[in-house]
Amino acid sequence: MLEKKEIAYEKAILIGIITRNQNEEKLKEFLDELKFLTYTAGGEVVKRFTQKMDMPNSKTFIGTGKMEEVQAYVEQHDIHTVVFDDELTPAQQRNIEKILKAKIIDRTNLILDIFAQRAQTSYARTQVELAQYQYLLPRLTGMWTHLERQRGGIGMRGPGETEIETDRRIVRDRIALLKKKLLTIDKQMATQRGNRGKLVRVALVGYTNVGKSTLMNVIAKSNVFAENKLFATLDTTVRKVVIGNLPFLLSDTVGFIRKLPTQLVESFKSTLDEVREADLLLHVVDISHSQFEDHIESVNNILKEIDSTDKRTIMVFNKIDSYKHEEIEEDDLTTERTKAHYTLEEWKQTWMNKIGDSALFISATQKENIDVFRSRVYKEVRDIHVTRFPYNNFLYPEIMYEESDENEE
Repeated sequence: MLEKKEIAYEKAILIGIITRNQNEEKLKEFLDELKFLTYTAGGEVVKRFTQKMDMPNSKTFIGTGKMEEVQAYVEQHDIHTVVFDDELTPAQQRNIEKILKAKIIDRTNLILDIFAQRAQTSYARTQVELAQYQYLLPRLTGMWTHLERQRGGIGMRGPGETEIETDRRIVRDRIALLKKKLLTIDKQMATQRGNRGKLVRVALVGYTNVGKSTLMNVIAKSNVFAENKLFATLDTTVRKVVIGNLPFLLSDTVGFIRKLPTQLVESFKSTLDEVREADLLLHVVDISHSQFEDHIESVNNILKEIDSTDKRTIMVFNKIDSYKHEEIEEDDLTTERTKAHYTLEEWKQTWMNKIGDSALFISATQKENIDVFRSRVYKEVRDIHVTRFPYNNFLYPEIMYEESDENEE
């Protein structure tokens, strides 16, 4: 039996700032997410640095004193990777690299790196490469530090600048070529979608790592890659599913995230055509996450960007088996009760109650309430189907779908 090879994680530190638009609590939440992103990319976070500022320093993002503190820690602990929670300007990145003499990565670069690792198909790789080149273009100047700007003089006029301009032209040409390639693939995919006939289309949407792929595996009995890391799924997977006697198409899409790089939103908009063309959305939410309401808002914002907010939607609150709430002692009269203290039953009486039977509470891994989930999806798909094909609605009676032994396997 072969020994499992241990992964060597890079030691990294995180840096973020508290501003007028981002309080300490919000920053902690973003840094928690950044830590998970770093782990997904292959890094181990050993320390966090934060600073309160009205706005980022235009030269070094953080202030001089804090930078000296970071520099001392980097040198003392042999840190090679420093990750910033916000996108750095090309000038900031160059200045920080000179001071810290370490690899400087911002949130955008980190997400692009994870996407590059995860891209499996030619389509996903092309989308990621395009986003990477768009990110790289304004930063090319800093890539030529080994040449440095020539100061002029006989025989020394401007080769550095020439190299940069040549590189810029190569990158621009590559961007144009990738855009052209994506257009061709988009047309092919549009043809494929058109060839699927009139089957009802259902799309799984949601924040990254909420369990969409796991849920798809349960419903479609497929083997879609699912892992407890961010962006486990990049490529849209489409499966034909039959509940009862009713067939429909189910697609699993890329997960969303806050502060998603603009380059990626643009590159992956075509992937989200599955969402645009869906008849029904299953908005999967990790209810065990303390900030799940923010995640819902982030997903809704992206759905708004692609004109998909008016679609039929079922809210699927997943991971109920992992949900925990803070408890208050009966004689504790000082602790203020917040949402963190809500039980699942109390959550169901909040705004979720207004959604009615379009709010489902399940555990995809433990298969809790999956029979209720299937029944609800069956009802919704049937309604869409009989509207589209009124002449054969007798084929699909209104039934409550019951779990069979086969579905438990």
